[in-house]
Amino acid sequence: MNIFLKELKSHRKSLIFWSIGVFLMVLSGMNKYANLYSTEQSMNDVMKDMPKSLQVIMGVGSLDLSKASGYYGMLFVYLLLMATIHAAMLGAGIIAKEERDKTSEFLFVKPVSRAAVITAKLGAALFNIVVFNLVTLVSSLALVAKYSKGEDVNGDITILMAGMLILQILFMVMGSAISALKKKSKKATSLSAGVMLLTFILSVAIDLNEGIKNLKYLSPFKYFEAKNVMYGGGVEPVFVVLSFFLIVAFTSVTYIFYKKRDLNI
Repeated sequence: MNIFLKELKSHRKSLIFWSIGVFLMVLSGMNKYANLYSTEQSMNDVMKDMPKSLQVIMGVGSLDLSKASGYYGMLFVYLLLMATIHAAMLGAGIIAKEERDKTSEFLFVKPVSRAAVITAKLGAALFNIVVFNLVTLVSSLALVAKYSKGEDVNGDITILMAGMLILQILFMVMGSAISALKKKSKKATSLSAGVMLLTFILSVAIDLNEGIKNLKYLSPFKYFEAKNVMYGGGVEPVFVVLSFFLIVAFTSVTYIFYKKRDLNI
């Protein structure tokens, strides 16, 4: 069977579960927004009384929570975290699975180069994260519009989803690079998720301490923040360029070291 199609088949159940999960997250988040405002209680006032650390963890920042767009901006932090966890684990696991399932020998006796194998695997992983992103985009556009009361949110959500897709690809190839580098790639999935979570914690620390704001270049979670996109700041070109540079670098590491590694069969 074609390697690309085989990888799609092996990950289809996982993709379905992740897609259902992200849809339910958007649905529950926007339903909570509707329930909060049916009580006529000002969320902005409630949040102002909370400690700054809690505001940062909740992803509030300078968002206007009286609007559906602002509430979605807070929700986006968690959607992004979910998407990047999925991408990092997928990128690492799509390489490590051959050694985990003891199928390396079967795969590499085929007349297919390692470059072709990794290209097919990364292509399948990319397909999965694009589908995940599209499910998130469609769910977000439909459900936020339901509660937006005429507010034009489609443009901002689309830009946020484009930024999320870039970060999904970045963490996917980071995961594949870690898996290609490690001698025991079985541990690559947990390590990739750990690195991703460390960058998220760094983004929270930066929001809490202005003195380390220059470290924002080390945390991809600072590249496409909802508060910047939704309130006129837009997307900074430097973060787009840096993201693509890291994607190319991690992809190159994946190809170079996957070709050299000794596979445990």
